[in-house]
Amino acid sequence: DDQIERERAAQHLAGGCCALAAIYLMGKFYVANAGDSRAIIIRNGEIIPMSREFTPETERQRLQFLALLRPELLGKEFTHLEFPRRIQPKELGKKMLYRDQNMNGWAYKKIEEDDLKFPLIYGEGKKARMMATIGVTRGLGDHDLKVFSSNIHIKPFLSCFPEVRVYDLTQYEHCPDDVLVLGTDGLWDVTNDKEVAGVVMEVLTSYEPNDPCRYTMVAQELVVRSRGVLKERGWRLPNDKLGSGDDISVFVIPLGGPGNYT
Repeated sequence: DDQIERERAAQHLAGGCCALAAIYLMGKFYVANAGDSRAIIIRNGEIIPMSREFTPETERQRLQFLALLRPELLGKEFTHLEFPRRIQPKELGKKMLYRDQNMNGWAYKKIEEDDLKFPLIYGEGKKARMMATIGVTRGLGDHDLKVFSSNIHIKPFLSCFPEVRVYDLTQYEHCPDDVLVLGTDGLWDVTNDKEVAGVVMEVLTSYEPNDPCRYTMVAQELVVRSRGVLKERGWRLPNDKLGSGDDISVFVIPLGGPGNYT
């Protein structure tokens, strides 16, 4: 993240990205995630999550706590409190459900003038946005990112620190069909863990266990299925839902057996 900031100043480069990394060291996989990419291990048909997405919803309490400590970061335009919906001026003085940085559940409070400000986190699921701008809360770069038509910087709320999960390969006897799948959000936006595991097993069984191409073909199939087929109304999946409009990058890494090539 510091390197990106130096390049931004020296070469006038702007932008940012999420990061997902897997390191194999002394019999263990270390999977580090900063953003909304995802990693899963498929072992004997079982799905083992190796990361979690960092979004305004999953990091709500961290973001609210920072906003409470440093209210100047909100630029007098946002409130760190969360409400089930936008508060209307006519609701001043009434009671409304809310939650703050210390709450998992909801409680009632009397609506005040400050509560009319736009919420720090607004929306649900993939539509959730921080400061009505960005849907991911960890990653690299984005040092210049600001709230639209304002001088409020987003960067103080974005963390470059990943969450790291460890998987010990020596604890299990892995077969050639056991794999680690790394994918950007373009894959997971339209394909869930179970569907990915289904594609993995379907493609792997059509190749010999010692065929090194089998893992590349799985990754290719996951990309193709997530993108869909180009039709008159855009890229469509077999169920006619929209295919992924985001970038799709997929790695499929064997964990053991004769298909484990270096």
